[in-house]
Amino acid sequence: MPLSEEELRLLEQMERALSEEDPKFASTLRGTTLRQAARRRAIVAGVVFAAGVAVMMGGAVSGYWPVGIAGFVIMLGSATVLLGSIRGQRGGAAPSVTSHPSGFGVVDGGRRGHHGRGHGRSSGFMDTLQARWRRRRDRGGF
Repeated sequence: MPLSEEELRLLEQMERALSEEDPKFASTLRGTTLRQAARRRAIVAGVVFAAGVAVMMGGAVSGYWPVGIAGFVIMLGSATVLLGSIRGQRGGAAPSVTSHPSGFGVVDGGRRGHHGRGHGRSSGFMDTLQARWRRRRDRGGF
């Protein structure tokens, strides 16, 4: 469930207060961004992939087939990590902002497109849950 505008505003205020109070602690918490970590993981996976090629070729040249198979397995594992980190870099894009009739922008809180059937609409189950939530909220509950 995406955060409301008020919750986003409060979160930003708390982040600002934390960085003003203890900038060293705030910078420690920030650490590396997800994009930097994914890039580093992709580079390491590329190097390991090249090493896997070398091991596989070494096994083929020496005639010792278990070494060749081990090289292939190394290549396969590193290619999987490489593709996962590349997808992670692309998936880390900024959240989309949808305009609201009030003139304020509404941030789509990390939702991604629906996969599978019904690409443009929610499932019946989700529609039912959302309708229940609206009724409960309108009656003053939660």
